[in-house]
Amino acid sequence: MRLAIVTEAFGERPLDAVLGWLADRAPAIADLELGSGGYAPTNHCERPLLLRDTAARERWQREIEERGFRIAALNAWGNPLHPDRELAQRHDSDLRETILLAAQLGVDRVLALAGCPGDIRPRFAAGGWLPYLEGEHDRQWSEVGAPYWTELAEFARSEHPQLVICVELHPGTLVYNLETFSELAVLGDNLAANVDPSHFFWMQMDPLAVVARLPRVAYAHLKDVVFDRHNLALNGLLDHRWPAAAPWRFATVGRGRDASWWRAFLDALEARGVEAAAIEHEDPLVAVEEGVLEAAAVVAPPAEAAA
Repeated sequence: MRLAIVTEAFGERPLDAVLGWLADRAPAIADLELGSGGYAPTNHCERPLLLRDTAARERWQREIEERGFRIAALNAWGNPLHPDRELAQRHDSDLRETILLAAQLGVDRVLALAGCPGDIRPRFAAGGWLPYLEGEHDRQWSEVGAPYWTELAEFARSEHPQLVICVELHPGTLVYNLETFSELAVLGDNLAANVDPSHFFWMQMDPLAVVARLPRVAYAHLKDVVFDRHNLALNGLLDHRWPAAAPWRFATVGRGRDASWWRAFLDALEARGVEAAAIEHEDPLVAVEEGVLEAAAVVAPPAEAAA
């Protein structure tokens, strides 16, 4: 499996500087995941320019490859189902243009979120314990989610037959666990899961069990979680004061689970045919350089980590 990096954590630096730092300090990282639209910053991948200007696109891609890197995925994470029609249309357009750009670049993975509709704001219906929420998820999925993703899968297949759209199982969207991803998977064989175990950790799911049971998995993010046992005991997992007072936070790989767990996770991904997994640094208490190097030391094969 190839080790990648989500460059979003280095968003304030030009791409060339990021590549230089990675080549010098993190030789185990060979692949890049680049933000291309939606909520993702796009300063490392200027999608409109790269789509319209062949010379600029070829020069940009050549500069990446000559430094020894490969583009593992483009990420257009957003909410194409947003109740704000203008925002939904923009995120939908970003995702479709990202698919077109991936075709031009020969990149076969595009990452996305399933999105969440609503009336005024996106409304995540996790359960039916209140009368006004009963059946809300099913209604959102059948009326909005399923039609959208059926059509988008067909669009992607026609524009880029080799492409796999990797939808991250993310709380707050219509697709966040095994059951909801299974609903998505039947809509198109080019829809696969992007697995980020950090979201599973705080929801008390078992990433190894989920990976084994997913209908399709094609990509992964590497990110950990640590819990504040005091806050957890008092306020539980649904405390809304995130991240300042939450009972959990995203953490550098290895700070919540040891290296043996991460090796088992990577083995599980490899067994499902996943070719790349990307370190996603979102630890608010650790500098990005320190976190990336620490994560790489945990997940990279020993020979590569010592190179």
